Amino acid sequence: MTDPADDPFAHLHDEDYARPFEANRATAATLVTMAGRDVRSLDGEWRMTLDLFDEGLRQRWFDLDETPPSQWATPRDYEIEAGDLVPVPSCWNVLKPEWTHFEGAAWYTRWFDWQPGEAAERFVLNFGAANYAALVFLNGTHLGGHQGGSTPFSLEATGHLKPGANRLQIYVENRRRRDRVPMHHIDWFNYGGLYREVGLAKLPAVFIRHASAALVEGGGAIALAIELSDPVSGEGEVSVPELGLTIRVPIASGRGEAVVPAAPQRWSPDSPKLYDVAFRFGGDEVRERIGFRTLETEGARLLLNGEPVWLKGVCVHEDDLALGKVSGEADIRLRFRHAKELGCNFLRLTHYPHHELAARIADEEGLLLWAEVPVYWAIDFGNEATLADARNQLAELIRRDINRASVVIWGVGNENADTDARLAFMADLAATAKRLDPSRLTAAACLINRERFAIEDRLAEHLDVIGLNEYFGWYEPDFAGLDRLLANSDPGKPVIVSETGADAAPGHRGAGRILFTEDWQAEFHRQQFRRIAAAPYVAGLAVWLLYDFRTERRQTGFQRGFNRKGLIGADKATKKLAFAALAECYRNKPGGG
Repeated sequence: MTDPADDPFAHLHDEDYARPFEANRATAATLVTMAGRDVRSLDGEWRMTLDLFDEGLRQRWFDLDETPPSQWATPRDYEIEAGDLVPVPSCWNVLKPEWTHFEGAAWYTRWFDWQPGEAAERFVLNFGAANYAALVFLNGTHLGGHQGGSTPFSLEATGHLKPGANRLQIYVENRRRRDRVPMHHIDWFNYGGLYREVGLAKLPAVFIRHASAALVEGGGAIALAIELSDPVSGEGEVSVPELGLTIRVPIASGRGEAVVPAAPQRWSPDSPKLYDVAFRFGGDEVRERIGFRTLETEGARLLLNGEPVWLKGVCVHEDDLALGKVSGEADIRLRFRHAKELGCNFLRLTHYPHHELAARIADEEGLLLWAEVPVYWAIDFGNEATLADARNQLAELIRRDINRASVVIWGVGNENADTDARLAFMADLAATAKRLDPSRLTAAACLINRERFAIEDRLAEHLDVIGLNEYFGWYEPDFAGLDRLLANSDPGKPVIVSETGADAAPGHRGAGRILFTEDWQAEFHRQQFRRIAAAPYVAGLAVWLLYDFRTERRQTGFQRGFNRKGLIGADKATKKLAFAALAECYRNKPGGG
């Protein structure tokens, strides 16, 4: 019998090829904050090769040397330099027409130079996001992997760098699967790729992994927390120069907390005040700009800094005609400018964690955010591994955005049927959010009780805010059902209408209820708003949605692969009649509860 180690064709028959790469998966616990740090960008041109059959893992492409083909003793099936030059960040779906609908794996490779310093140093690679799963190889060594398409992850590179040229390879795959979060049936485009920034951070031997500062419930004091890379003890320091504060934080076994009396100016949409905050330990420093505010519920009202607030909002997807899911500062600022023109003080970032710049810029602009994880539709609720994936994505989102005053709601799910398995799954996520961050509210976009025709969901007991997705006047022909639903309901806690909308093809006109016309879309929103704003327990609205976006589920002559419920077309410039109609509604609605 031939020894598999001596058989050049053994990989053809090995269906356990991926198992060796399941170790050392990055999680929320290994995420390193990059706030205010000097991070070396590894963005730019990379070589990319599509890999439909996972040959890269089977044949161990990361092991190959750089011998040119002219010097090969035997032929190979892979050559790094034969890959296409592509930008990172990017989504492969928008780079070539033939890649538009590709779902599978690809290998990204780039070289970078590194020289060791004199001090004891550690190095961490940080990835903004890769959809959906990633494996990272440095100079042929498997550093680890990650699962979850929209959250950041960090992997330590210490000890694996070498003086001179270093080869970094990232395997990324975006296959839709039943056991993933989201699962295989979704209503947005499944972009693939290394679509957020990649960076290399140089850190001291012991560094700050995570740090936070928040106003305690009721105000009057700031709660501080520092978590280190290693279980050492000592003393950290937090300074807020504008408040004249320098606080010593005792640290034991790598963790430290302190509460200090303080009266900062409260952050709000009308006054988005931010403070420079520095966290220090040893030779490491993390710098943040943080707003301080309180948020709570009182009956059916939302209270921001103790005052009622009514959320005038819109939902947004990360989707661009040219860039796909890639999002940067210019795109985010355009999005927020349109939201403010609409009269919004609130956005729901659907249906997955958006770029971290979104919350940072919202802090500056004074916009409130609902941020969520993609527990969307029929998740495999009975699968423990799926729950662990969702729980980790939620934890990564919370750790990333813990210091963002703009983020007021953690969303744990969207339009999931009320089953026992779903209840246990999502109640676990709601409890996880509260454990990791008791300062914010939890919510989910719930369905209604169709028998009683009321806002009623067993999950509501585990949430601070009930999200309501409803499309009366669109998927149901009139508004009588909405009138009945609102009259029958009294949930005892705040409700946010988290989605409602109607499709309109830009430029398509017609009087009356003619589907896909701009005229009906505008009237739809007028009718919806009049009813929603009058309900005493409704604390806000996030209409569906700001821009048209790609989704292959929708294939009518008007949609052609797009959801057309945007108030603005997919070009992010063409405003439909509904934009002005809703802006007038928001303009006439006071911001208080």
